[in-house]
Amino acid sequence: MKLRIIGWLSAGLLYTNCALAQTYVVGVEEQSFQPHYWQDEKGEYRGFAREVLDLFAREAGIELRYQAMPISQLTRHLLNGGVDFKYPDSPHWGQDVKQGKGIVYSQALVDYVDGVLVEPSRLGKGVERLQRLALVDGWTPGGYQVRIAAGQTQLIRSGDLRQMLRLAMRDEADGAYYNVVVATYYLDNIRARPGALVFDPALPHSRGSFHLSSVRQPQLLQRFDQFLSAHAGAIAALKERYGVEANLNSEYLGMEQWKVDFLKRQKEKHKP
Repeated sequence: MKLRIIGWLSAGLLYTNCALAQTYVVGVEEQSFQPHYWQDEKGEYRGFAREVLDLFAREAGIELRYQAMPISQLTRHLLNGGVDFKYPDSPHWGQDVKQGKGIVYSQALVDYVDGVLVEPSRLGKGVERLQRLALVDGWTPGGYQVRIAAGQTQLIRSGDLRQMLRLAMRDEADGAYYNVVVATYYLDNIRARPGALVFDPALPHSRGSFHLSSVRQPQLLQRFDQFLSAHAGAIAALKERYGVEANLNSEYLGMEQWKVDFLKRQKEKHKP
């Protein structure tokens, strides 16, 4: 009888702890941005970002619910309390809307490079040859504002990544501006056209980081920063597995992996 009572008490405590777990809503982008994040066929949020945030939730003893919405709505929901957190975010995005609104940001979770992908025959031809630049709606091409204002580069907008890359591959644009890792992943793994477009490091490009942001939960954001530091090894392993920073700080950025492996082997052979 005593063992049965103890079992009931243990089950009751477990149920109470689960029931008391606080739930927070993370506003996420309603788009496929592989390998960083995407929604699967059932609408479930997946990817590197989900794994990191779920790991934090387990460590913190909380529950996170992911609410996908159009990118244009995310900041508004963050500011009006519709969501507790926004991911991804950056203090450099939308400063005119965010100024004075009390948004706080976590440490950088993952780094990225946005730049122009071109057909291999156009590689290294210079910015003067970039007269038609394909762009997904909502994106701003860093480093090209002066040329755009002067009429030297015309923007050709499209609804999504697939349409934008197709413009460049069909020579309807001289290049396509996007997150280099995401665009390369799409060409290699989804479009099955590896090497059809390649990153041109000689053209203007920008570097940045994705952060978790909040207005309502600054203290929990501090705990997230502590989590990032304490679990740096586990997060680095997730980055490696998903390839979210693949060759980000090397000369191989934007190349197909087989070519990277080949070039690395060649370098090893020719070492003195």
